[in-house]
Order: sequence, then C-alpha cells, then structure tokens
Amino acid sequence: MLSTGTKLGPYEILAPLGAGGMGEVYRARDTRLGRDVAVKVLPASFAQDTERLRRFELEARVIAALNHPNILAVYDIGTHAGAPFLVSELLEGQTLRGRLDEGALSLRKVIDFAQQIAHGLAAAHHKGIVHRDLKPENIFVSNDGRAKVLDFGLAKLSLAETPEHESPTLTGAGATAAGVVMGTVGYMAPEQVRGKAADPRSDIFAFGAILYEMLSGRRAFKRETSAETMTAILKEEPPELTPTNPNFSPGLERVLRRCLEKEPEQRFQSASDLAFAIEALTGSSGATAALAATTGKKSVPWRAVAGVALVALAASLAALVWTARQSTPNPKLQKLSFKRGLIQRAHFSADGQSVDYAAAWEGGPFALYSLRIGNLESRPLGQERALVLGGSEKGELAVLLAPTSVAGSFIRKGTLARMPQEGGAAREILEDVLDADMSADGQQFAVVRESGTRQRLEFPAGHVLYETDGYISHPRISSRGDMVAFHDHPLYNDDRGFIAVTDLKGNIKRLTPEWSGEQGLAWSRSGDELWFSASLKGEARGLYGVTLSGKVRLIWRTTGELNIFDVARDGRVLLGVDDLRGEVWASAPGQAVERNLTWLDWAGLPLLGPDGKLLFFSESGEGTGPNYTVFMRKTDGSPATPLGEGRPLALSRNGKWLLSQLPSQQNKLLVLPTGAGEPRALVLDNLVISDMQCTWLPQDDGFYLTAQESGHAARTYQVMLNGNKPVPVTEEGYAGALLSPDGRTLVVNDPQGRILLYDIQSRKPRPLPGVLAGDKVLGWDESGSSLYVQSTRIFPVQIVRLEVNSGRRQAWKTLSPADLSGIDSRPYVKVTPKGNAFAYNIKRVQTTLYVVEGLK
Repeated sequence: MLSTGTKLGPYEILAPLGAGGMGEVYRARDTRLGRDVAVKVLPASFAQDTERLRRFELEARVIAALNHPNILAVYDIGTHAGAPFLVSELLEGQTLRGRLDEGALSLRKVIDFAQQIAHGLAAAHHKGIVHRDLKPENIFVSNDGRAKVLDFGLAKLSLAETPEHESPTLTGAGATAAGVVMGTVGYMAPEQVRGKAADPRSDIFAFGAILYEMLSGRRAFKRETSAETMTAILKEEPPELTPTNPNFSPGLERVLRRCLEKEPEQRFQSASDLAFAIEALTGSSGATAALAATTGKKSVPWRAVAGVALVALAASLAALVWTARQSTPNPKLQKLSFKRGLIQRAHFSADGQSVDYAAAWEGGPFALYSLRIGNLESRPLGQERALVLGGSEKGELAVLLAPTSVAGSFIRKGTLARMPQEGGAAREILEDVLDADMSADGQQFAVVRESGTRQRLEFPAGHVLYETDGYISHPRISSRGDMVAFHDHPLYNDDRGFIAVTDLKGNIKRLTPEWSGEQGLAWSRSGDELWFSASLKGEARGLYGVTLSGKVRLIWRTTGELNIFDVARDGRVLLGVDDLRGEVWASAPGQAVERNLTWLDWAGLPLLGPDGKLLFFSESGEGTGPNYTVFMRKTDGSPATPLGEGRPLALSRNGKWLLSQLPSQQNKLLVLPTGAGEPRALVLDNLVISDMQCTWLPQDDGFYLTAQESGHAARTYQVMLNGNKPVPVTEEGYAGALLSPDGRTLVVNDPQGRILLYDIQSRKPRPLPGVLAGDKVLGWDESGSSLYVQSTRIFPVQIVRLEVNSGRRQAWKTLSPADLSGIDSRPYVKVTPKGNAFAYNIKRVQTTLYVVEGLK
C-alpha cells in the first residue's frame, strides 16, 4: 500500500481508492497538468513476466489511442518499485453495479446505457481489443450520465486466480474475478466456459447478460454455485421478460436474445451492428413514444405500437446486415419478358444461354415457357398449369404439375415431375408436393411435403431433415449435394421468415434473423453464399447475400420488388422485378357494385363489422412497418383510420374492440380500441396461434381461437381477457373458431382436414352434410341454420349458402374482378351474418423478367 505523498514520476498519491487481486487503485495528482487522476498499480509479478509486461504495454498504448467517450481514458503507463502502473482519468460517480443495487432502471435509462456501452465496445473491437471480463463492475456511470467501460484488455493479462480474488477497477469501486481468458462467472460466454478463445462476440454475450440485468433487475444466469452457473450459461436460457415488466420492450428483447445466443455465429457479429440496433430504439418518434408509454406515463397510440414492432425487426436484422464497402454496383440488365402477368419461378438452362420459366399471362393459368437469351419471343413448352422448380446439368427440369393453392398465394400443392428442358412429356415422380429442387446430377430431389398439420423438408425424398408448424419454401440443393438451403417461414402463409441451411444429418442452422418478406433463393456462383430477395422495415425487396457463418450483405436494391430466381455459372443473375398491389374490395349494405377500398399498397385480410358499414384490414407493404398495420374504414369510402399493429382477427360484439395478431410474435395478440381507449397486449405463454379464425364470446370478455402447444396438434382454446390460462375446448387435432350464434357449436377441421361441426358442451364432433372437398367455410348466417361457404379457390369465386342440417347448397354470390392479370391465389373472403355485405382481397403481382450482369 502506497502512502499519501508517494511520487510515481509526476504523479503524487493522494488517497487509496481500493485494492484487490489485480492491484491497488489510488487517487493521485498529475503535477504537470494540475489535474487529479486514477493510478492503478499492478502486482509486481507482472514485471517478472517479460512477455506479459510487453503485452500490457502494447494494449495500454492501443487503449490510450482510442480516445472514445465511452471508454475510460488512459493517460500514461510506468513502473514503480518493480511494479507497473497505469494512469487514467478519474471518474466521479459509481459503477453500474452500484447503480443497479440502488433499484430498477427506467427503460429510457437502460437504452441510454446500453447504447453507450455498445459504442465503447465497437471502438475497442475496431482496434483489435477484446475486454473478456465485461460486467456491471467494469462499467462506470459518471455523475453526468456518461457510461464508460473500464479495464479493457486487462482481463486477458490476468493470471489464473480463485474467484475470491477481486480486482478494483481504475476507480477502485469494482471487483473482477481473475482468470486466463475466463472473465467472471455469470458473464462469461459459452466458449469462455469451455476454455476456448474469446473474441468480440464473447463481449457481446457479456453485454447481453448485463442488458438482461438492467431490464429485469436480476442476473441472467446466477445459480447457487459457480459450476451450476456455468452449466446454465451452456444449456439454459434466462427467464423471458414479460409484458407486465415495466421495462418490457419487444425491440430491446429481440436485441437481448440475439446477444445471448449460445453459438457465436448466431449473435451480433460486431458491436457496431449491436450499437446500430440499439440506436434504432431511439431513432423514431414512434419508437420513443412507445417506450415512454411502457413506463405508464402516457397512453400508447397506434403509431407508438407500430414503432416498437419496427424496432424489433430492425434490431434483429441489424445484428447481421452490413453494406459492402465498395462502389454502388452498376449492373447491366437485359429485359426478357414483355407481357402483363405473374412469373412464379424461372431457371437458367444447363449452358446458361436459355431460360425456362412459369408464367400466368393476361389472367390465364400458369404455363411453362422457354426463351433463348437475345430473342424477344418465348415459346411454350406444352405444359399448362405447371411451375418450374429447378433443373439439372443434364438438361432436365423439375416441375410441379397441376399446382393448386393450399392457402393464399404462397403455398401450392401438386405433383412433382421431371421433363426435358426443350419440352415434351413430363414423367411424374411424387404426388402432394409443395416445393422441390433437383440435384445437379438430376438423381435426387429435395421436396417439401405435409405430415398432418406440419410441413417437412426431405432430402433425398423420404429422408426427413426438418419439420415445422409454419411452412418451408424454395429448397435449394448445393452444387456438391451436401447441403440444402431453404426459407423457413414460422407463420403459415406469410412470407416473413429466415434463411436456413441443413446438412444431410438434419443439423439445421438459421443464417439470418427474421425478415418481413422473403421470396427467392439461390446459391452464389462460388457456392460460399446464399443470395436471396427479402424486405426490411416495410421497404421494397432487395437482393442480399449471406455466408454460411451468417454474415449478411446488401448486393443490390433498385426501384421495384426484386425476386431472385437463379444464378448462372458465369455469375449472371436471373431476376424478376415485381409490381405488387394488394387490394381490398367490398360491397356495402344497399350497394349493387363492389368498391375498391384499398388504402396503401398491400392490403389484405379484410374483416367486416356485423352491419357491414365498417371494414377492417391490414396493410403490410412499404407504407407500414414489419408488424403490419390495421386500418378501419367505412364501406362508404370514407378515409381510413389506423388502429394499431397486426392483422385483424375479430371484432367484439359491442364493436368497441378489435383483436389483432402480431405476425412477428406468434403467441402475442393486441386488443385494439376502435374508438377511445388504450391497446392491450395478450401473450399466450406456451401457445402458437395457428389460424386467423377467431370469435368473441357473447359477453366480450374473451374469445375462441385456434392455437397449438409445441409438439402437439392444433386445437381450439378459450382465451379470457382477465389473464387466466387459456383453456382447450376441443380435442387435439380438432381446430376451428367459427362459433355459431347460439354459442354452442364450432366449425372445425379434424386431423384429416375434414370439415365438421363440434359440440362445445359434449366435446363431440359430427359430420357437416353437404360439404365438398375444397370448400372453405367463411362464417355463419345470423340464424345459425346456414353457413357461407367458398367453393372455388381462385376467381371466379363461387360462394354458396350451406344448410347445416340438410346439406342443401344454394348459390349466393360469384366474385370475379374485371382484370385478372397477375392474380393467382385464393382470396380471403368475409360475409356479414345478415348477408347484406361482403369483402375480399386481391393479391396482384405483375412481373418483368431480367437477366442481370455485374452483380457481385
């Protein structure tokens, strides 16, 4: 211990501040500059280890050169009586540990501190410095609110010590368990627990543990013993934050979970991306308002709710997305198509000089075409109602014959077949296939098929690699045949999702966070990247690349929605540019004609009030956030009013509340006021919502909906607004939530997909007479004696009234838009119980096909 007045060169010791296993800290006076500083005197053993002392001096110089406001400033190093010392700025305030011990932080303060810490980490990592012992004790909060990271680089230099040995920070107020690249139990990353080398992503894990503690007031992995704590770090997840927590924020929780991923490749790949993600939480007035609302100081307007969801997706994607540090690409485009319609899939020929594609021109059915690049005319291949799925190097095509819409525009089912590229007869391979790809040698297929209510990826056909309750699309076999990439969509019939890859043993790896829209996928020319088209924050789809380690980059973005189909051997890219339009049409009471009530650019999922005078629908395109926005509009054409996030499920019987589903959180609902009032969140703890059908109970105190537990089949649950645990009202596998007017009977689908009537009291199903294969029940009439049933999947759409006792079918309405170009999906139709109004949506896509050179 140094006494007051001791001189260490120009530094005069004034008073001790603390001591521990890593040295002693003093307040000192810099006699040259006339300022107080902190001096940390390290153990004399440091000087006896030449290599260790060299590294200490090197890292001290690097840290001193950082000069960052969120890193403790290092002024000088030296030696006194054989012991090295380090001189830094003297801070007034307390460590983050001390601040946490005083009580909970506000959400604004959490975000403020988190942003500052992340910026400090980013600056150090940029210089090659990894902390290795980040924890609240090594973060100092000055009296003016500045957060500074302490002891950068010193953890790497420490000798193996017992956990009881503690080290003061440079301010003398903290404790550090010393250990060789180990850090402190409770904040170590899994790789540190295993004794592996730490890198910047290890600091990001520790940051996540600190963030969790700031949000929840408790440590993420603390257990009774160090061994139990380390086991928790390796195998367990911290308890989830709940919406009842005053610091609950979906955006911040998404950042938190990304930081705490067990595998380094799944975390933020840099602290810069982490800092950017946190900045998004304060980057818009909507987000700021939403965060303020969670403290209880303000109500939550719809814009605030939408802001939080936007932050959630932006934060998770910012974890990995980076823009290549190169000049903006200047690609050369050659237009290949000239008609109006939708191109669904396209593929280069084996020699790369021709293109085979599936298109529905001018409102007609899908058919296969081929064109020679450089020619203006396409020739039909003699296969109508077919899609191109892939091709081999031997000049064969994998095609889907007679595809029918299973649900909306994203999921189709047909017969997998193979045919010559130049056209001719197709040889059928497998029935009931949803999507597929052909291996390069043409010998094997990767296929997507249904198994009950789940979808599964098989490669080769029959060998299951992956199953999901959502859906799988765009399987792509690597050139060597050792991996299959695909789109993993957690929400059925919604193109938001992840890019994933699996080896032949079924080891699945998600390479990206969730995007708000994914449509195309192809292996790059080199095979070390996957190129895909996706959208972020409601913007148009761009072209991105992701490595197998999870690093994402933007390749190209232009006007229009990009859709990648294929990459040739020479690097040319086959792209579609889509003009998207989602329309909502409705017929109001007393009106003879339908009215287009679309508000923005991608309207869908209409819902009518019981009298047909109010229309509710979601908008999910560029004009809204990634969690979509629910609008309310009178069917007389009055301007639309935004209500909040999500997709509309059901209107309460008194018309005051609308139930909405958040697509990014499959277990979360919002209860949105249609007039005065505040939105309310409902989280269904262990359930995943699996269908858009929903009906409020007669007293508006709850509702029926379809959901499922992990590992179980879907069923119908009764959910009460008072927060009670959801109660199943049907047996597993019997799912549906269209409730009869008397509240006694549900329309359900059984495990085989048959439509039945289900008596709630007896919990017994009975057949529904008169129902036909392919029927979709839309709702009950007001008497409860009939059902409105959609009998055809695509336009013209036939709607009939089906008497539930006799099975008698009576034609009710035919829906057929005048312009059918670009439409190839079943509309979502709603009819009022009185039958005096109806509404439906149209998904219209007009595609132009290009071959593009110069993308890298």
